[in-house]
Amino acid sequence: MSVVAMLRVWLSERVGPADDRLFTTRTGRILSRDALERRVAIYVVRAVHGCPSLCEKKITFHVLRHTAAMRLLHAGVDIAVIALWLGHEQVETTQIYLHADLALKEKALARTTPLNTSPGRYRPPDALLAFLEAL
Repeated sequence: MSVVAMLRVWLSERVGPADDRLFTTRTGRILSRDALERRVAIYVVRAVHGCPSLCEKKITFHVLRHTAAMRLLHAGVDIAVIALWLGHEQVETTQIYLHADLALKEKALARTTPLNTSPGRYRPPDALLAFLEAL
Protein backbone atom coordinates (compact mmCIF):
# COMPACT_ATOMS: atom_id res chain seq x y z
CA MET A 1 0.00 0.00 0.00
CA SER A 2 1.40 3.42 -0.90
CA VAL A 3 2.03 6.10 1.70
CA VAL A 4 -0.72 8.25 0.18
CA ALA A 5 -3.23 5.41 0.41
CA MET A 6 -2.21 4.67 4.01
CA LEU A 7 -2.60 8.33 4.98
CA ARG A 8 -6.04 8.51 3.36
CA VAL A 9 -7.20 5.47 5.35
CA TRP A 10 -5.70 6.86 8.56
CA LEU A 11 -7.30 10.29 8.00
CA SER A 12 -10.69 8.71 7.39
CA GLU A 13 -10.47 6.68 10.61
CA ARG A 14 -9.01 9.23 13.02
CA VAL A 15 -11.14 11.06 15.53
CA GLY A 16 -11.00 14.80 16.03
CA PRO A 17 -11.21 18.07 14.14
CA ALA A 18 -10.03 18.07 10.52
CA ASP A 19 -7.35 20.67 11.29
CA ASP A 20 -5.69 18.56 14.02
CA ARG A 21 -2.03 17.81 13.50
CA LEU A 22 -1.33 14.59 11.63
CA PHE A 23 1.72 13.53 13.59
CA THR A 24 1.91 14.06 17.33
CA THR A 25 3.56 12.64 20.41
CA ARG A 26 1.86 10.01 22.56
CA THR A 27 0.31 12.80 24.59
CA GLY A 28 -1.05 14.59 21.51
CA ARG A 29 1.44 17.45 21.52
CA ILE A 30 3.32 18.68 18.47
CA LEU A 31 6.43 16.70 17.51
CA SER A 32 9.59 18.68 18.17
CA ARG A 33 12.46 18.83 15.70
CA ASP A 34 14.51 16.63 18.05
CA ALA A 35 11.72 14.05 18.20
CA LEU A 36 11.57 13.95 14.41
CA GLU A 37 15.36 13.55 14.18
CA ARG A 38 15.25 10.66 16.68
CA ARG A 39 12.51 8.92 14.72
CA VAL A 40 14.38 9.31 11.44
CA ALA A 41 17.51 7.88 13.10
CA ILE A 42 15.55 4.87 14.40
CA TYR A 43 14.12 4.09 10.96
CA VAL A 44 17.47 4.58 9.24
CA VAL A 45 18.96 1.92 11.54
CA ARG A 46 16.10 -0.41 10.62
CA ALA A 47 16.43 0.36 6.90
CA VAL A 48 20.16 -0.42 6.91
CA HIS A 49 19.34 -4.12 7.30
CA GLY A 50 17.59 -4.13 3.92
CA CYS A 51 19.92 -1.61 2.26
CA PRO A 52 23.45 -1.65 3.76
CA SER A 53 24.63 1.22 1.54
CA LEU A 54 22.58 3.57 3.74
CA CYS A 55 25.41 3.31 6.31
CA GLU A 56 27.53 5.46 4.01
CA LYS A 57 24.90 8.18 3.65
CA LYS A 58 23.99 11.08 5.89
CA ILE A 59 20.24 10.76 6.41
CA THR A 60 18.61 13.38 8.61
CA PHE A 61 15.25 15.08 8.79
CA HIS A 62 16.83 18.12 7.09
CA VAL A 63 18.18 15.98 4.23
CA LEU A 64 14.74 14.42 3.74
CA ARG A 65 13.11 17.87 3.62
CA HIS A 66 15.73 19.10 1.16
CA THR A 67 15.30 16.02 -1.03
CA ALA A 68 11.53 16.41 -1.05
CA ALA A 69 11.87 20.09 -1.98
CA MET A 70 14.28 19.30 -4.82
CA ARG A 71 12.01 16.55 -6.18
CA LEU A 72 9.06 18.95 -6.11
CA LEU A 73 11.16 21.57 -7.89
CA HIS A 74 12.17 19.07 -10.58
CA ALA A 75 8.52 18.08 -10.99
CA GLY A 76 7.75 21.68 -11.89
CA VAL A 77 6.06 22.70 -8.65
CA ASP A 78 6.18 26.47 -8.14
CA ILE A 79 8.73 27.65 -5.59
CA ALA A 80 5.99 29.48 -3.62
CA VAL A 81 4.08 26.22 -3.19
CA ILE A 82 7.26 24.48 -2.05
CA ALA A 83 7.82 27.28 0.47
CA LEU A 84 4.33 26.75 1.87
CA TRP A 85 4.81 22.99 1.96
CA LEU A 86 8.10 23.39 3.87
CA GLY A 87 6.53 25.88 6.24
CA HIS A 88 8.83 28.73 5.25
CA GLU A 89 7.47 32.12 6.25
CA GLN A 90 9.01 33.80 3.20
CA VAL A 91 9.46 32.51 -0.35
CA GLU A 92 12.98 33.99 -0.35
CA THR A 93 14.00 31.33 2.18
CA THR A 94 13.20 28.68 -0.40
CA GLN A 95 15.23 30.37 -3.15
CA ILE A 96 18.29 28.42 -2.00
CA TYR A 97 16.86 25.35 -3.75
CA LEU A 98 16.93 27.20 -7.05
CA HIS A 99 20.57 28.12 -6.49
CA ALA A 100 21.51 24.57 -5.48
CA ASP A 101 20.05 22.86 -8.53
CA LEU A 102 22.63 22.55 -11.31
CA ALA A 103 20.23 20.63 -13.56
CA LEU A 104 17.80 23.58 -13.57
CA LYS A 105 20.68 25.95 -14.28
CA GLU A 106 21.84 23.83 -17.21
CA LYS A 107 18.29 23.65 -18.55
CA ALA A 108 18.02 27.45 -18.38
CA LEU A 109 21.39 27.88 -20.08
CA ALA A 110 20.41 25.43 -22.81
CA ARG A 111 17.55 27.76 -23.70
CA THR A 112 20.05 30.56 -24.33
CA THR A 113 22.38 28.59 -26.60
CA PRO A 114 22.89 30.35 -29.93
CA LEU A 115 21.24 28.57 -32.85
CA ASN A 116 24.44 27.79 -34.80
CA THR A 117 26.31 26.02 -31.99
CA SER A 118 26.52 22.36 -31.14
CA PRO A 119 25.02 21.31 -27.81
CA GLY A 120 27.17 20.08 -24.95
CA ARG A 121 29.54 21.17 -22.26
CA TYR A 122 32.76 23.07 -22.85
CA ARG A 123 35.76 20.76 -23.04
CA PRO A 124 39.01 22.66 -22.56
CA PRO A 125 41.94 21.68 -24.79
CA ASP A 126 44.65 19.47 -23.32
CA ALA A 127 47.15 22.33 -23.41
CA LEU A 128 44.92 24.45 -21.17
CA LEU A 129 44.40 21.57 -18.73
CA ALA A 130 48.16 20.92 -18.60
CA PHE A 131 48.77 24.61 -17.89
CA LEU A 132 46.20 24.69 -15.10
CA GLU A 133 47.53 21.48 -13.53
CA ALA A 134 51.06 22.95 -13.53
CA LEU A 135 49.97 25.91 -11.41
